[in-house]
Amino acid sequence: MNARTASQDRKTAETNISVTINLDGSGTSDISTGVPFFDHMLTLLSKHSLIDLTVKAIGDIEVDAHHTVEDTGIVLGDCIRQALGDKKGIRRYGSAYLPMDETLSRCVIDLSNRPHLEFRAPTSTPDAPNFPFTLTEEFCRAITNNLRANLHIELLYGRDGHHIAESIFKALARALRQAIEIDPRETGIPSTKEAL
Repeated sequence: MNARTASQDRKTAETNISVTINLDGSGTSDISTGVPFFDHMLTLLSKHSLIDLTVKAIGDIEVDAHHTVEDTGIVLGDCIRQALGDKKGIRRYGSAYLPMDETLSRCVIDLSNRPHLEFRAPTSTPDAPNFPFTLTEEFCRAITNNLRANLHIELLYGRDGHHIAESIFKALARALRQAIEIDPRETGIPSTKEAL
């Protein structure tokens, strides 16, 4: 099997981002975005997806973290799509329910090459300290559009902003881990179209 790895850089007037991934890793990571809570979330994403992940980001965090979070999601989504290649032999679908103390989130993903994000959470969902909840959705949208996946995320319930964000990132990681996994019974591309 060919190595399922990728590296990409993205430089704009707002951010300078480098990402390297190995889909068949062990969940090791080296993360530096200048946004400590986001570093924590990306470390969790790596650990629970078993994707080795290096992220180096410099962004206009003196404005806020929005551009850094969104652009990191763009590059990460591109890298995962590149590393998947023609998607031959993958499971394609993944799902996870993820509890975090009082919080429960659900994530379902299809690596369909048709981007669509369905993100359901109450408008009153609390922020984590120093990390607005809206950035969690922005990250998921950037991943979705650039990985070209069908991603459904729902916050079923929760009260603590830190737990809510962590539950969603971990659920995404676990669903992604299933979807990118090589299925020993799958001999081709998992679609009747014979292309994804």
